[in-house]
Amino acid sequence: MGYGLTSVLLVALGGALGGMGRFAISNLMARHFGKAFPWGTLAVNASGAFFAGWLLGSQGLASLPSPLWLFTVAGLLGGYTTVSSFSLQTLELWQGGQALRAAINVGATLLLGLAMVALGWMVSGGSL
Repeated sequence: MGYGLTSVLLVALGGALGGMGRFAISNLMARHFGKAFPWGTLAVNASGAFFAGWLLGSQGLASLPSPLWLFTVAGLLGGYTTVSSFSLQTLELWQGGQALRAAINVGATLLLGLAMVALGWMVSGGSL
């Protein structure tokens, strides 16, 4: 089953806005906390997980995604959160001889992401 042009445009628009949000927050965090640790990427991935959990709890998961789901989850949060930046920054820490910081980044991203998606779900009224 294919998606129509409207669906593709909703995802594209959401992705563009999400990417700009990620860029802005990552730069803001780097200015305030420095670049020794990827605080910006951790912040966007954690907040994105929270909003994904909240949206899942409030919208549910339908067999056919609604236009709102396509725009917000596939587009906005898809462009906002980032596995590639997380992976690259972790590798850079590792290659720079900062194995502990690399391990902390992996652990913090995983644990904080899971906690935030669960918190978002619970805030929406869902129960675990």
